[in-house]
Amino acid sequence: EVQLVESGGGLVQAGGSLRLSCAAAGCSVEDYAIGWVRQAPGKEREGVSCLSSDGDTSYADSVKGQFTISSDIAKNTVTLQMNSLEPGDTAVYYCAGTNLFWSLDAADYDYWGQGTQVTVSS
Repeated sequence: EVQLVESGGGLVQAGGSLRLSCAAAGCSVEDYAIGWVRQAPGKEREGVSCLSSDGDTSYADSVKGQFTISSDIAKNTVTLQMNSLEPGDTAVYYCAGTNLFWSLDAADYDYWGQGTQVTVSS
């Protein structure tokens, strides 16, 4: 059974940084494309970044140059480094896995973590 567990969310002031981590169990992070999907209050889920099983990265236009996704194979984790955070980045952030090579479409993801709250104050 694939399990994804997020950590690292919290409250940060605008301009600050947070580092989210996704720990995988029951699989290797190399087995799937792992992405980060966020959902702000009253909005649909938005794919913000994806790391393919081959190590290719992709980002939504809204976070390019601001977020960086990476993996640590030894720790079986995928990390999302978020810099220059703005109140508009406030959302629940989910780690998710897909059997596709990569995707930024939340509907393509098959495995989901429980989510971690990120709140950016102005």
